[in-house]
Amino acid sequence: MNIQFKKGVLNLCVLVLLDKQDRYGYELVQKISDQISISEGSVYPLLRRLTKEGYFTTYLQESTEGPPRKYYKLTDLGRTYLHEQLKEWKSFTNGVNNLIEEGVKND
Repeated sequence: MNIQFKKGVLNLCVLVLLDKQDRYGYELVQKISDQISISEGSVYPLLRRLTKEGYFTTYLQESTEGPPRKYYKLTDLGRTYLHEQLKEWKSFTNGVNNLIEEGVKND
């Protein structure tokens, strides 16, 4: 898949996953990788940026499988941002799908 496509949707994927429950970084990578081929290194800078912008808070939680894990939690600001992003995504994908359908009909 085109790398620019992935970069564009990664932000939204992380927000959507954190809307349902708090998660740690590697868990997010695994969940997204189940659907889209991504590198682990692409998620962590995004998490740092979105945390810095106030969309997430973080906390440490003990793990039975090693050191404590850093969990990310969506803030109220993050939830508002998620809904704005979803609205933009739906508008964007509808427009692209309409163009594709129009183009395919003319072939």
